[in-house]
Amino acid sequence: MLARVIPLMEHRQFVERQLAHSFAESLPTTDVRDRLQRPLRDLRISVTDRCNFRCAYCMPKEVFGSDYQYLPHSSLLSFEEITRVARQFVALGVRKIRLTGGEPLLRKNLEELLVQLAALRTPDGQAIDLTMTTNGSLLSRKARTLKAAGLNRVTVSLDALDEAVFKRMNDVDFPVAKVLEGIEAAQAAGIANIKVNMVVKRGVNDHEVLAMARFFQGTGVALRFIEFMDVGSTNGWNMDAVLPSEEIVRTLNEHMPLVRLPVSAAGETAQRWGYAGPSGQHLPSLGEIGVISSVTQAFCGDCNRARLSTEGRLFTCLFAGQGFDLRQLLRRSNPTIDYQMASTIASIWQRRSDRYSQLRARMPPRGPGESMSKPEMSYIGG
Repeated sequence: MLARVIPLMEHRQFVERQLAHSFAESLPTTDVRDRLQRPLRDLRISVTDRCNFRCAYCMPKEVFGSDYQYLPHSSLLSFEEITRVARQFVALGVRKIRLTGGEPLLRKNLEELLVQLAALRTPDGQAIDLTMTTNGSLLSRKARTLKAAGLNRVTVSLDALDEAVFKRMNDVDFPVAKVLEGIEAAQAAGIANIKVNMVVKRGVNDHEVLAMARFFQGTGVALRFIEFMDVGSTNGWNMDAVLPSEEIVRTLNEHMPLVRLPVSAAGETAQRWGYAGPSGQHLPSLGEIGVISSVTQAFCGDCNRARLSTEGRLFTCLFAGQGFDLRQLLRRSNPTIDYQMASTIASIWQRRSDRYSQLRARMPPRGPGESMSKPEMSYIGG
């Protein structure tokens, strides 16, 4: 009897299947935790480093001018690559995925990525909470398509209602009305959970806080006030420009009585306050506001967020000095790569000990011209 000759390709496929099986068995549980016992639950994905606004706290025009060199398209992760990475994060415990930028709606055919991400399921079969942060400039024309593609929630950045203040902050003469149209379009499209983020800078737009709260009260839109943060190294941050969230709450409470609300989820960044009715209790029809106190009341202790940059670098903190290159793993041809990637991500997270915001006040002052190496918000997302 002639011995069967096993083709080389068939043998290689058998070995690769065995390797894949061993990788799968060695993966950590979906409750992977870092050195401070923080789980991995939230993944923020930057889909582009481009934006059509030039907000001073994010992409100041003097740095991101007409000659600024953006990443070439070949460096960006494709939608299929993003989905492959996201699938491994979901297997490790991620339950919410937020698309950011730059301005994510500048990424062509973004709804195709949403469809792919919306199809992901947790190990116990649950759908992913899929959301996006946008400046709202293109939202009015794309809201229905985004909703149909699977977008659950949207957060719109809006720093003022006053036309002159808003145009000065976005620095491209973009009108407030167009952003408000986008918010209305999102509501009309059936996107039920809509938030507005206002970055507050003392002496710039802090006088707009009360007007913003009055405008959105009772609209079904939750307003979030964010302390001006030292993200990146080009926004000219200094502590004098930070308006502490305690002052914001105190000011609002004097005109619109507030009631403290419980956290909505573990790792929530915002401290929630509901508008009180005549009885002094929270009246849900009036809605709520939130304050994100990343400077004055750091919430590093339960931070469960990872960030994936436009070109596939994994950052374990918004203020991290460097990321971990996952793109090089993605672009290998080895079919066991997904298992290797999950193991790599788990290992990176388990070594994580970031808590920059808690340590900021203890850091020695930097000399003139000195700055920390931190990724820009337009590269890593908010």
